[in-house]
Amino acid sequence: MPEKRTIERARADKQAGKAPTTQAGEFVREEIHHVREGKHGARSTKQAIAIGLSKARRAGVDLPPPAKGKTSERTRKSAERAYARGQGEPPKREPSLKRSKAIRRALEHETHSAASATSLSKQARAAARQRTAGERSAAAETAVQTKGPEKRHAAAMKAVRTKGHEELSRAARQAAKTRAEKSRR
Repeated sequence: MPEKRTIERARADKQAGKAPTTQAGEFVREEIHHVREGKHGARSTKQAIAIGLSKARRAGVDLPPPAKGKTSERTRKSAERAYARGQGEPPKREPSLKRSKAIRRALEHETHSAASATSLSKQARAAARQRTAGERSAAAETAVQTKGPEKRHAAAMKAVRTKGHEELSRAARQAAKTRAEKSRR
């Protein structure tokens, strides 16, 4: 059962007109936190993400199951069931209490490193590699449009800071100072 805060955040995303994947991201985030807190573990980062997506579908986020051939048939069927449940269709059968407990117990024995910064980063990079240059570029364009000038500037400053280009960093700070002075006039 997702936390109340997560559902509220997902609703707020929907109200703001954000994509279903963004709404589902709130549930994935919650799941990552659960693994980090030690509520349960996950065999891999992918599994933690899958659990979050399933929760999102059951909670009513309009996130359709993956197309045929994208994932295993078993995963796709599971996603279809979760999606149907979220759309208000009654389940074909009640979930088995024994099975639910067994799943919970199995997850409790799994590792918590699936939610580490390193494994999340690895997963994100692997997912990005699967996308074409055009898809990545289009995603970046969308991000630029939704960020706005202040957040874009902050992101650029962070990139300069974290990439270790000291000269660039100094130049960027100077430019920011000059811009601030001009706006005051």
